[in-house]
Amino acid sequence: MSFLPNENTLGVTITPRGAKTPRVRSYTSTETSQRASPGTGFIGLGAALVAGLSTIYGFAWFVSVWDQYTTPVPALISWILLVMALGGGFIATRLVGDYLPSWIFAVFLSFLACAVVLDLIAIWDKNDIGRNATSALTAGMALLVVVTLRGAIEVLVADAVLGIALLTAILVNSDLSPENLAPQLTSLALTVLPGILGVMVVRGYRRMVQIELDRVLVQSTVTAPRFAVGMLASEELARLDLAAEELLDSVATGKTPLPLRPRTASVAASLATELRLHLIEGRRETWLYHAVTESEMLGKSVTLTDKGSLAGLLSDSQRDGLLSAIWMLVSEKSKPSATRTVQVQVGPIASTGDTSIGRKLVVPIEITSTGIAKNKVDSSTWEALRRVGRYSDSTRDSSVKIDVECLVDNPADV
Repeated sequence: MSFLPNENTLGVTITPRGAKTPRVRSYTSTETSQRASPGTGFIGLGAALVAGLSTIYGFAWFVSVWDQYTTPVPALISWILLVMALGGGFIATRLVGDYLPSWIFAVFLSFLACAVVLDLIAIWDKNDIGRNATSALTAGMALLVVVTLRGAIEVLVADAVLGIALLTAILVNSDLSPENLAPQLTSLALTVLPGILGVMVVRGYRRMVQIELDRVLVQSTVTAPRFAVGMLASEELARLDLAAEELLDSVATGKTPLPLRPRTASVAASLATELRLHLIEGRRETWLYHAVTESEMLGKSVTLTDKGSLAGLLSDSQRDGLLSAIWMLVSEKSKPSATRTVQVQVGPIASTGDTSIGRKLVVPIEITSTGIAKNKVDSSTWEALRRVGRYSDSTRDSSVKIDVECLVDNPADV
């Protein structure tokens, strides 16, 4: 559930006295999914430099074989269009920010298509596309200019169309033979592969950034009190506080007469109910509950059972170790499996009879991970578990079960 900056949890927009109503720009879901993530601007700049170097090399090759063209004018025009597309695309990416409008993208692709067609026309009489194409091959590299600013599907579709067009021209025009096959395949690969590799690099980087941002966000729960509201609940409490403050201020200044009108009384009752619910939830939800539920990655794969809210008894070091172990079990592979799950059961509590360690309590923690073999678990996972307590592990039916004995201070002694 999302709210505007001055909207309370009841859906009522609150504008401070004397303030103008802010103008909020809305984005479509498609545009939002294509917006650049933090740091992709540097990747886009690097990709543009690679495309520029490839263009310089291709143009130098074109100049060196100028005298071999029967009609070099179409090839020259194709290079002019390609340079205009690259230059215009680069300037547009620097000016428009982190999203390339669809009409600019369409114009960019149109210039590339014209460049490819004119280059093929110029070399059609040679019957050897692979050895003579210049700007047509560089057009595939030009897609790197927009790889960070448009959706992966769009770039891949454009790359596929370019590859199919070039493959069709090779099959129709070139005299394929064992001696001539290698240059044709090489030219086709040099045209198609840059776009595919660019999409893979950008998607991998975006996923890495999202995971790290999610991890940093969740890590803040480690130092939270034993019982506390989560980050999302804190935001809602702030909104409730603002709504209550506005309501009480309007009553105190006489803007809202007493007794309250039925609609205003209903708003006040709803505010009181929500505040009570948040206070009750804050007395039974621990840091581990918030870490799991408020994480986009952990929330999809981790199931937590902590009926006694015992995770709140762990020290900061033990919390960090447990959260790190759970995180690494979920994100063990570069591409987590959709079937991988982690079940975490905390408790029931047990007292220790060892008098040498004082009145300590043993909180048993059982972690069961499915979809990952024991030999695939990173050594840093076991190192993190050592910070939690003494552990033992076993494997059964393609699942790893880890039992941890976590020694904590007795809350009665604190």
